[in-house]
Amino acid sequence: EFRGRGDQIHVYPLSFAEFMSVDNRHPIDAWNDYYTYGGLPHVLTLETPKKKIDYIKRLYTTVYINDIVERYKIKGESELKELIQIIASAIGSPTNPNKLANTFKSLKNVSLSNKTIDNYLTYLCESFLTEKAIRYDIKGKKYINTLSKYYFTDVGVRNAILDFRQQEENHIMENIIYNELKIRGFQVDVGVVEHRTTDKDGKRIRKQYEVDFVANQGSQRYYIQSAFIMPTDAKERQESASLLNIDDSFKKIIIVKDYIKPKRNEEGIVTIGLIDFLLKPELINW
Repeated sequence: EFRGRGDQIHVYPLSFAEFMSVDNRHPIDAWNDYYTYGGLPHVLTLETPKKKIDYIKRLYTTVYINDIVERYKIKGESELKELIQIIASAIGSPTNPNKLANTFKSLKNVSLSNKTIDNYLTYLCESFLTEKAIRYDIKGKKYINTLSKYYFTDVGVRNAILDFRQQEENHIMENIIYNELKIRGFQVDVGVVEHRTTDKDGKRIRKQYEVDFVANQGSQRYYIQSAFIMPTDAKERQESASLLNIDDSFKKIIIVKDYIKPKRNEEGIVTIGLIDFLLKPELINW
């Protein structure tokens, strides 16, 4: 009866720009709260860190977990929670059900089948707790389903899952950049670039480089690297290596935590400060 008459509107937590619209502090100070407590609107109404933490933890256990367990009739609730903790502690790391099953076996001494883990991962995405980014072979122009990355829709919930004990700002920054691209309407994949060369003995060498994000929207495409800091020329070359091995003309961007002016190097790679990227959407086309 309703076929063809409906549409889905995906409402995300607040972006950093939306967060700043009701926060009068300097962006750097606001960023510390944002990457710690996330962008759920009610968090902004709470005055103390304890109230924020208690709210997010309560939301995770009484809404997310209860909903997933009841909706999918899950019997192994403790294994589900353990899986979520493992994913939360390794955001931005390529994984798959087989790797996660091995992790369960080695760390928890628990056997969980690949099929069960695959189902659990699907449930987490369907409940909007996490999102899955599939690896994409940029030169081969095809998807690689062997490994994927999982990011949390709200980093505050991710931090609560780990009891706010694992605050690696570089990994959380990568998660937030992913969320920002999704909020802006991009389809976001994880890029892989293969480079073939020959060593001094004439042996063929194949090396794979990873591009953090391949962001697509219609005919537009951007290759984006999340680099927390680039204090030396050697670090800049390391972060640029994957982008330099892409031979098409789409824009290539490195986002750094430093508060810097946008710059473009001789190879055409643009470097943008994180705060500018989050607050000035037009800079992606600078």
